[in-house]
Amino acid sequence: MATHELKTIRTNIPARMDRLPWSKWHWTVVIGLGAVWILDGLEVTIVGALSSRLTEKSSGLGLTTGDIGLAAAVYVAGACVGALVFGYLTDRFGRKKLFMITLGVYLLATVATAFSFTPLFFFVCRFFTGAGIGGEYSAINSAIDELVPAKRRGVVDLAINGSYWLGTAFGAMLTVFLLNTAIFAPALGWRLAFGLGAVLGLSILLVRRNVPESPRWMFIHGLDREAEHEVDDIERQVEDDVGTSLEKVADDKSIEIKQRRSTGFGEIARVAVLKYPKRFVLGLSLFIGQAFLYNAVFFTYALVLTKLLHVPDDVAPWALVPIAAGNFLGPVLLGRLFDTVGRKVMISLSYIGSGVLLVATGILFDSRVLDATWLTVCWVVVFFVASAGASAAYLTVSEIFPMETRAMAIAFFYAVGTGIGGIIGPLLFGQFVSIGIGAVAIGYFIGAGLMIAAGLVEVFLGVNAENTSLEDVAEPLSKTDSPQNANA
Repeated sequence: MATHELKTIRTNIPARMDRLPWSKWHWTVVIGLGAVWILDGLEVTIVGALSSRLTEKSSGLGLTTGDIGLAAAVYVAGACVGALVFGYLTDRFGRKKLFMITLGVYLLATVATAFSFTPLFFFVCRFFTGAGIGGEYSAINSAIDELVPAKRRGVVDLAINGSYWLGTAFGAMLTVFLLNTAIFAPALGWRLAFGLGAVLGLSILLVRRNVPESPRWMFIHGLDREAEHEVDDIERQVEDDVGTSLEKVADDKSIEIKQRRSTGFGEIARVAVLKYPKRFVLGLSLFIGQAFLYNAVFFTYALVLTKLLHVPDDVAPWALVPIAAGNFLGPVLLGRLFDTVGRKVMISLSYIGSGVLLVATGILFDSRVLDATWLTVCWVVVFFVASAGASAAYLTVSEIFPMETRAMAIAFFYAVGTGIGGIIGPLLFGQFVSIGIGAVAIGYFIGAGLMIAAGLVEVFLGVNAENTSLEDVAEPLSKTDSPQNANA
């Protein structure tokens, strides 16, 4: 990237982007950036559903059951590392460069996975697949929130993050088909599963080429002239689509920015911990609560059904389809309320409500009232509510920290939440399953307690960010207080 002179500028780009009516251009952004969550759901589900096949010698890989657990841990570790590394690079070099690179890393790694013939090679591929997906979280969420109008930011962000569960449902059905040895040889079906993920990723890459760089990132990093041209082009496309001229933006909607090349780790940490300590606690609470709940239940749901409720191994994966449907419909159907009723009310209700429902599920399960069907129904209801809150956790940390640290904030909270929930939750629940139904019920109570606690933190520390410009929710670090327009 060419070096540009850094200066102090006055810009109305945020106000211009926030006042845009919804158009075909926004749908291009949503599809190009949001569809990757389907890949994440597909990846996690495929490995879980394929685990029994991968332990067979006829698969050509011959993993042990311990190796399956290690592969899951390696994927989570890769996602955490990828989120942190690519999150920093996203704030440093731009949203578009990184959301192209991270998807490229995913594509190469998942294709390589299909050609795995040794456990070590498989683990390496899983690590880099996770790294690509982890990097997507920070690059995509920051880009989406900076490109979507303020009044629709909540519903769009929640729906996009909820699309993860479309991949989950698709992966569950796909693997049942690919594992059928009457159709595919044992050493072929699981390889095709990873290959199909790469095909989907490639199609997303082609659409994503049309998604622009965030103008908000551009004008802070010395590319103000390019940002103006970008927004001019976006406005022309929107006007052509809606058939009316856009209203002018008032001068008092402009902000003054002192441009910078990058933001160091020290300043990022100082801003998060010292300038916004309450928001820091809020982000940790929301992410740890939802990560523990989701990782604990979804890494062990099949074991609960097969080991404790005696569901056949080939039937248990089908339970994931209705559960995934509930998880997807929650953010889609409730998402608009996060923009109308408000963030604090809806996030706290989602977390506390799902916690209370999970307590009820634990009580009924411990009382031996629930069979496999009704336990699945309870999971569907719990996660319908919980999924809206979990998706809102990404929205929250993307909104409540300054522009210059946005991607890194998403990466940090994702890595911490995933690291804690992805390790402690499954390990704890795995032990509970080996003990029995009563122990699993205790696990549900622990998960419910964390969700309720996070909901209470939202009640006291939540931020009313609905229908508000990102720059008003958290002022850019580059914003100046000077009334002068040094370089208009």
